[in-house]
Amino acid sequence: MLILKSFRAVCVSFAFALCLLPTSVWANALEGLRVWPSPDETRVVIDLKTEAEFSYFTLSSPDRLVVDLKKTTLSTKLPLTVKDSPVLKKVRKSSPPESSTYRLVFELKKKTPVQIFKLAPTPGGQYGHRLVVDIAHGKGETSSTPTSSSSTAQVSRDASQLSGTADIVVAIDAGHGGEDPGSIGPTRKYEKHATLAISKKIVSQINAVPGMKAVLTRRGDYFVNLNKRSEIARKNKAHFLVSIHADGFRTSKPRGGSVFVLNTRRANTEIARWVENHEQQSQLLGGAGDLLSKNTNDKNVSQTLLDLQFSHSQKEGYKVATKILREMKLAGIHLHKKEPVNASLAVLKSPDIPSVLVETGFITNPTEERLLFQRSHQDKLARALTKAIVQYFEANPPEGTLFANRGKTIKHKVSKGESLSLIAKKYGTSTKAIMQSNKLKSTSLAIGQVLTIPGAKGSVSVPAVKNPVETKTITHVVQRGEYLGKIASKYKVSVAAIKRENRLKSDTLKLGQKLKITVSLKDQPLRKHKVQRGEFLGKIAKKYGVSVSSLRKANNLKSDQLAVGQILIIPHN
Repeated sequence: MLILKSFRAVCVSFAFALCLLPTSVWANALEGLRVWPSPDETRVVIDLKTEAEFSYFTLSSPDRLVVDLKKTTLSTKLPLTVKDSPVLKKVRKSSPPESSTYRLVFELKKKTPVQIFKLAPTPGGQYGHRLVVDIAHGKGETSSTPTSSSSTAQVSRDASQLSGTADIVVAIDAGHGGEDPGSIGPTRKYEKHATLAISKKIVSQINAVPGMKAVLTRRGDYFVNLNKRSEIARKNKAHFLVSIHADGFRTSKPRGGSVFVLNTRRANTEIARWVENHEQQSQLLGGAGDLLSKNTNDKNVSQTLLDLQFSHSQKEGYKVATKILREMKLAGIHLHKKEPVNASLAVLKSPDIPSVLVETGFITNPTEERLLFQRSHQDKLARALTKAIVQYFEANPPEGTLFANRGKTIKHKVSKGESLSLIAKKYGTSTKAIMQSNKLKSTSLAIGQVLTIPGAKGSVSVPAVKNPVETKTITHVVQRGEYLGKIASKYKVSVAAIKRENRLKSDTLKLGQKLKITVSLKDQPLRKHKVQRGEFLGKIAKKYGVSVSSLRKANNLKSDQLAVGQILIIPHN
């Protein structure tokens, strides 16, 4: 009995001691905040140690959102000032209603809808528990509800269509973005950066073709819901959608490009199944939104009509996929699969817009990781894809477009600000041809003047375009006396961009810490190299990842002979 009483006494003492311990022993921890502004909304991602238990409310005069995180302590630095969002100014802490609660205050620039939801840890381990706050910008939002069949079947005809001069619109979808890095290469390069760079080059190439226009589903480093990507294409009345990706696999051996087309049945290769799983992973990384899986149907569209539309989209998508593979091969780009690959992917499932998904290479392969971030290779990919798309629309021109009226005489009414050269460029002809057709003695034009535009002859050419905005991801090693603001100023990027790219939870840096920074090539600091004994051009070129010819050109070298101590300028290409 004495032993039992002693045991009870010990238990009571232990329980009392536990009560004296700080509540943080059991508490959740707020480990970081990341802000991702996009055109439609600003997303704030709150990284937590365990699943969030929260409540929230809004206040006005001034407008604020208050989020209470129950049983949570702070493990990051606040306040966080936001500079690149049209709706969010600052995230700060405030006095909580009780000691075990952590209160966050979002200072807003205006009253706007807010959506808050939890995300579980991702299977790949990229992220843990997260609480996501989506703050709508209040204008230009695209509804997440699928468009009905009646509205998708008929496209409104504007004046350019009636006159037969409308552009063919191609939507270019840069895969992943923001929260979702996509596949990650051996040197930690992200797929999302490669896809955006390549997509921008494709847009530039397509826009240089008379009678064609390209639109991007995302223009920066932010996540766009997979289903919304098709909606953006539909909103812009796109005739075709091309989704750009960089493949990944569990080993580094696979290499080469592939083109995926929609097949609602089981994927026909192991790689295709891997891509399908990777898309589902993207949804977990990026957040809310219904994923159209293999076993679901769009309840807002009759199944019969849906099947007919899917059948048409699949057929046209297969035609384009075949042409893309042919052009990639002609351009010397290694192919993983020489025929289109079947897969059931949400981004391909728009029944009214034919679509393909292009895997530009395997970022998990060391050689292809390097190529995917090489400007010349990106240009090669962009030109190959543009040629294939142009060839398809030459053979299948949509009604009312300039392509459908090639070879025919077109009437053009001169508008304010138009010049003869501008008009000639628009229709893919020359000023001389227009002057001859209209018997003009000078290039002067009058507003309202009607010109006869001679029909273009021969096949459509794809002009060589050099994208004026080039980016590159570099590694910066933190030196003594450096801080985030100083480094951001050096590379002409924002502090927020550096923190996002490196998943920094605070502004504190360590001496020797390595930072990944995506910079504009024109803003990169000049690189110089002092020639050491035993070095030669080839060795130096390999060290910096540039070509020997670019070294010669940058330094005006007339021979390959170098002197010890000679200073060389290292180009950024």
